This record gives sequence, structure tokens and C-alpha cells, in this order.
Amino acid sequence: MSSSPNEEGGLSQAASNENNQDLLGKPTQSGAKANTPEEQVKLSRLLDEASPTSTSSYEMVDEESVPDPYKDVQPHWFFCRRADDSTSWLPFSREDSDKLENTYTTGNPDEEVVIAVDGERYDVHVKERKRYAVYWEQGPTEVRRCTWFYKGDKDTRFMPYPEDFSKMLEEAFKDAVTSDQWKKKIDFPTGETVILHNPKLIMQYQPIGLQDDWISSPSEQTRPRTVKRGVDSISIDIPDGEPDQVDHLVFMVHGIGPACDLRFRSIIQCVNDFRSASLSLLASHYKRAQQDGLVGRVEFLPVNWHSALHGDATGVDEDIQRITLPSISRLRHFTNDTLLDLFFYNSPTYCQTIVDTVASEINRLYALFKQRHPDFNRAVSLVGHSLGSLILFDLLTNQKTESEVPSGNPSFLSSNTLEQILTKLDLKQYLDIFESENLDLESLSLCKDSDLKDLGIPLGPRKKILNCIKRRWLPEDCKAAATLQIHNAEDPGELSPEQSRFYRAQSVTSAVDYEYFNVGIGQNNGGIAKGQVSIDYPQLAFQPQAFFAFGSPIGMFLTVRGLKRIDPNYTFPTCKSFYNIYHPYDPVAYRIEPMIVSEVDLEPMLIPHHKGRKRMHLELKDSLTRMSMDLKNNVLGSLRTAWQSFARIPVAALPPVEEGEASADANSQEAQGVCVEAESSMNTEQTEESEIKVGMLNGGRRIDYVLQEKPIESFNEYLFAIQSHLCYWESEDTALLLLKDIYDKLGVAFEQPQQ
Repeated sequence: MSSSPNEEGGLSQAASNENNQDLLGKPTQSGAKANTPEEQVKLSRLLDEASPTSTSSYEMVDEESVPDPYKDVQPHWFFCRRADDSTSWLPFSREDSDKLENTYTTGNPDEEVVIAVDGERYDVHVKERKRYAVYWEQGPTEVRRCTWFYKGDKDTRFMPYPEDFSKMLEEAFKDAVTSDQWKKKIDFPTGETVILHNPKLIMQYQPIGLQDDWISSPSEQTRPRTVKRGVDSISIDIPDGEPDQVDHLVFMVHGIGPACDLRFRSIIQCVNDFRSASLSLLASHYKRAQQDGLVGRVEFLPVNWHSALHGDATGVDEDIQRITLPSISRLRHFTNDTLLDLFFYNSPTYCQTIVDTVASEINRLYALFKQRHPDFNRAVSLVGHSLGSLILFDLLTNQKTESEVPSGNPSFLSSNTLEQILTKLDLKQYLDIFESENLDLESLSLCKDSDLKDLGIPLGPRKKILNCIKRRWLPEDCKAAATLQIHNAEDPGELSPEQSRFYRAQSVTSAVDYEYFNVGIGQNNGGIAKGQVSIDYPQLAFQPQAFFAFGSPIGMFLTVRGLKRIDPNYTFPTCKSFYNIYHPYDPVAYRIEPMIVSEVDLEPMLIPHHKGRKRMHLELKDSLTRMSMDLKNNVLGSLRTAWQSFARIPVAALPPVEEGEASADANSQEAQGVCVEAESSMNTEQTEESEIKVGMLNGGRRIDYVLQEKPIESFNEYLFAIQSHLCYWESEDTALLLLKDIYDKLGVAFEQPQQ
């Protein structure tokens, strides 16, 4: 028996004796293969004396029990995940594992078969044993068909053995079961030893020569690893899998910087968590609808624009680095990589790059999703976090409705051939490469930079090609509306009625279609609005159903640009719903409703807790507030009644009965007056609030929604300020608000789970 190194980490694969690595893929010492006679004797004596009670790794079993007859082990497929210096193996869902196993057992082992897993977001090449991401750039990860697992005393979870090593263990186990001969010792060329004590107790021992130098205790040097057969014998959570039916598609755009939370995770990891939270909420809040087949799942896909801005194509990082001071290098690197994105978005050059990247990436993902889900005909929504929400806001304000899009060919490229496009770009020499790969214009629009790089196309030409594709694979006239230029601001009479409606003494223009925005501030030369960049806005390939902004600075940016009020009748040209969601302590978030309804101080809508109630500290706070208000009203009412009774003018004596009746009637009327006044005041407030129109940005519904802070956050809002801006990716309350809006529009009933 032998083993070999494995570049993916974990246990090494089988190989020749010359490989200087142990079964776990760790480098051996030069003399590990030929231990000294003293070491061999010591190891042999320790192994012979090993018993179930000699180490904490052993399990107490009854060796005299009758062993079960041999049964084939049930394999389960795992994939490798690398994070920094750690390597972990995670199981596929049972559904995906069954698909992979069925393909493995029934297919031709010499042919490569590709199986879609994880909601068709990944493809597994069964023969190659690799897992590839479909929608985003990510290196391939190793896949294993696992049957045997091990865990040391200091390990937190079981790790799978390589397939060839598992096969050897299975053969030895089968031989021991059928012959009923245990305490078998299996020696491997690299020095490891596995002892099959009984069907329930199997241990792996490391040779002394392979132990770490700092370990000196003999008991530590020979401490074995526990070995388990089959995934059912280990403690591990295996996911149930995702429904095939996709009810809604959501694209999520990140904010500044490459990291999206305090753990410095990427947008891909954060969206994965958000997707997992939505699946759990669907199972708990739409359980009956799922059982009836009315609810499938919502697909969330990440949109990454940071890498394109800071990549080799722009060269901006190199330019910034040349002028960056050498002191406090880590802080300056953080600033260059994150905070500068705000300044880039206010630059005409890089703002165009950012907007083009976001729009083209969304369109690419949408086309690829439709290609893999040809029957999908449901709605699509957009989510933007921080700066990403502002990018989407500007993009949506510059979309064209169907009536504004010229009829005819929907694509500029459809009237041109690939040869004509390459000729126009002076890149005709690469035509043979595309033709050899059967690439047409449509398939070329789905290619990424890495795809063209694999074809051997240099950096410069492939950037030209990708830029042409992403900017031309859209309606030719589908760009942002030309801004209104008022050349003679002194003579409003020459303006059309539509222009006069929005005329201002000092007119301004903007690349964003602010037709319904009352700015009130401008420049004398009628130029671009203060703070707003004039660029060409691309068109999306679909009309979004809703736009959700997380921790958004939209209100602040609009105000800085000079916008003071949003007309209540304004709506996005192609999107009819808009939600501004924020944490109360988020330092980056700003409200939208005060820009629409400025005459009333309207409180934001409180997002309910996903378990169906307010957090306890908020309920206590509200209860104390109500108690104080009730006490105040009762005291004032009593004082008013007492004062009126004291100040009443005496009248002539009347018969006792009539006097009592009159007094009772008077007191009753006065008391009624106090109650009616209080009730009238309360009803007036409720009526006024219900009659307030917050504009048509969200179809007449409320726009600002605030999360409930956690009890620990309420102790010091400054301490949790940064965390509050990054909390949305893990917020179940936020995810539930999205799901409720989506399924309310699908007519699916919401179910509050029982506590």
C-alpha cells in the first residue's frame, strides 16, 4: 500500500514509495521511511499494547457482541473549501450527492460528465473531480467520493480520506468482517499504521519519526486518530438541497471595497449567507405553501464591480500607489482600496467604468441565468448596499420605457457580423481564434476576461473586445435621456409647457433624469448640476420589479447634488417599487421620505422581527412611554375637571333630585368633553398619518424601513456603528422583508410561525 501528495490539502493520494509525504500530505523527514531499530521496537511495542482505554480517542465497545454481516458502504460526495490557511471539506446536499453517485456508477468512466449542483450555481466535472463556479470567477475546488473519515483529538470535525486510501481501508474492513478476524494491523509505505480493533473501533497511528519536533511526551507521540466508516457514523450536518423551482431572481450589488462585512468576506460569501437565510425563512414562514408546491426559492446572485475598477484595465491602483505616502501603510492601503471608491464614482472617467461594469455584469448574469433556466419567466429585483445602492439608483433613473426604445433590431451587434466588429476594432487577426471555438456574437457576449485570456488573446485586444461587446450589446439609442439645456433662462415664455412646468430661475441640467425633481439650486451657465457627473447610462435587459437599498447614502448624495425635494409623482421609468432599509445606528444610511413629504415629521416603518414580535427591550421602552403618556393625560384631565368644578358660579337651590341630575349631567358632559377631545386628537393624528402620501417611488406605499437594534447595541450606539452598516447580509429581518414583498405580489399567503 502506498500514498501520494495532494495539492488540494487534506490527505494525500496513493503513489509510489519514493514520495516523502505521509497520508495527510505532510512532508516527511529524510529518515522517516527507515526509522532506527530503537524507534521501530518502541512503536511496535506501543501498538501491541494499545487498548480501547489507552487514549481518550477510543470509544467503549462490546467486543464480544456478534458483528453485523458485511454491507457495502454508502458513499457521500464532498467538496473542498479553502479559506486563508485552513482547509475544510463540506458535504453536498443529499440530492446533489445522489446525482453525482448515480452518474459515477452508471456512466462511462472514460467520458467527462458535467453535473449542475448547488442550485445550478456550480458544475461538477465528475471524471476530473473538480467543482467550477458558473456565475462568478472562482478557482476550481476538489471533489471527493467519500466513504472513510478520520479525526484527531484536537480536530473539530471529521475529514475524508482520499478515494484510493478509502478503497484500501474498505477492502481490509471487508476481509475482517467476512473472516471475523480483527485486531488487524495495516502498514503503509509512508509509516502510518491503521489497526482494526473491531467493527466499531478503528484507529490510525502516526510513526514516531513523523511527529513534530516539539512533541516530547510518548503518549502524545503515539496518540491515534479515530477512523469512521460511512458518513452516517460521523456527526455532520448534510443540507437538504434547494427546490428546483425559482420564483424570483435578485441581483445584489456591493458597496465600497472588496470586503462586505467585518470578517472581510467577499460579496460572494455574503450573498451565500443571505441566500441560506432566505431558504430557512421560506421553510418556516411559507411552510404550507411549500408543501402545496406554490413556493420554490428565490435566487440571489452577486454583482462584483470592484475588481473591474481596480484591475489591470484601468491601472488606477498603480497611479494611486505612486502618489501614496509610505507612512501608516496599512491604513493608506485600506483607504485606497475602499474609501477612494466614493471619489471614483464622482469622477467622469471612473464613474462611467463603474456604471458600465454594473450594468454589463447584471445583463451577463441575467443572460446566463436564462440560458440555464430556459423556463424562467418570473420577475427580477435589484439590491444595492451602500454605494451600490446609489449606483443602482442613478442607473434606474436613466432607464428607458418600452415606448421610448426604438423599434427594430434590439441589438446593435445583430446588424453586424463578428468579422465586421473585429475589423472595426482593427483586431481581425483574431477572427480565426473565435471561429475555431465556434464563438458567435451572442456567445462572445457571455465570455469573461479569463475566457479570452485562455484563448491566448493579449490584455489590450481582449479589453477592447469586451468593452465593445458590453457597450454595444444593447439598443443603440437606449442611453440616458439628454439633459434639458435651457439656453435662455431669462425668457421662460419661449419654453414649452412641459419645460415651463419644471422651469427654475437658475436652471440646471443633469445626466440623471430628474424631470420630477425640484432642485432649486443651480449654476448660471446651465451646466451640469453640482456634484453630478455626466455619463452615458447603459440599459438593463429587463425591467426590475423592485429595488431594495441597504444602508444607503442616496438621500445624502441627492442633497449634496442640490436636490431639495422629490416630486411625489416621480417614479423610476421601469421599476415601480423602492425600499430604503437601514439600521438605526448606521452612520452611512439616510432617509428618503423627508425629501418627498417635508411638511410632516413621519417616523420610518419598523421592520418586524422575523419571529413575529418586537425585541423585548423595544417593547419595554414602548410600554414605559405609553404608561407615562397615559399617566400624564389622566393627571391633566383630573386637574382640568377639578379646576372647572372649583371655578363654577353657584346657582339657586333646586330640588335634590333635579340638582343631582343636573350635576351628574354637567359632570358627565365635562368628562365626555375631555375624553372626546383626547380621542379626537388621537384620531386626528392617525387620520393625518394615514392620509399622508409618500410619493409613487414605491407605488404610494412607505419607503423608509428601519431595523430593530439588538439589546446589546442599544447600550452604546457608537460602538456598533460600523457593524450596523455591515449587518444587512446576515439580517433575517431584512431577508424576510424582501421575501414578503416578493410573495405578496405572487399572491402567496404569509404564515407567522408558532413560537
